[in-house]
Amino acid sequence: ILFFLLVLDTTLVILNKTYSLDNFIYNLVTSNMNSSLTNIVKIITNLGSGFTIITICLLILIIHKNKVEGIEICTFSFLSDIVNKIFKIIIRRPRPQVLRLIKQGGYSFPSGHAMASMSLYGLLIYFIYKSNLNKKVKIFLIVFLLIIILLVGLSRIYLGVHFVTDIIGGYLTSLLLILIYINLIKNQEKK
Repeated sequence: ILFFLLVLDTTLVILNKTYSLDNFIYNLVTSNMNSSLTNIVKIITNLGSGFTIITICLLILIIHKNKVEGIEICTFSFLSDIVNKIFKIIIRRPRPQVLRLIKQGGYSFPSGHAMASMSLYGLLIYFIYKSNLNKKVKIFLIVFLLIIILLVGLSRIYLGVHFVTDIIGGYLTSLLLILIYINLIKNQEKK
């Protein structure tokens, strides 16, 4: 299902059939734009930046007791970034022609911040889910990470550097990669 949705989203983007949806969501997300909200959104968007992702990966490697999991999380984030760059080169979608509140170069599809946040925080969700943590702690951490993933995506639309279909493409690509990666991890554990 994820693969089908990703192919559908990518095809519609390539055929330029997403304008109405992209425009509607942009207008919805930016309807209450103001300087205070913009400052908050700029902080939120950094939770999906390369610097933040690398910093969190390094902290996981240093702090996490299970070094294998730490390496798996960091390796996956790195591989996800490579896949994102390949997609951007292939699709070559220009960034939105709207009010941009931050400078952002490169191509638009799929969103690198959406992919990075879904890849790192999504894989963390998987490891938290299978951990021995208290059930209430698990639920809190999982919901917290899901909110971060969602807010990073919305921040990219608000800041005018991505279409909603870029965000959807980033999320779907990362979710697909997470499922593949989890299956690889499980197969390695069985061996």
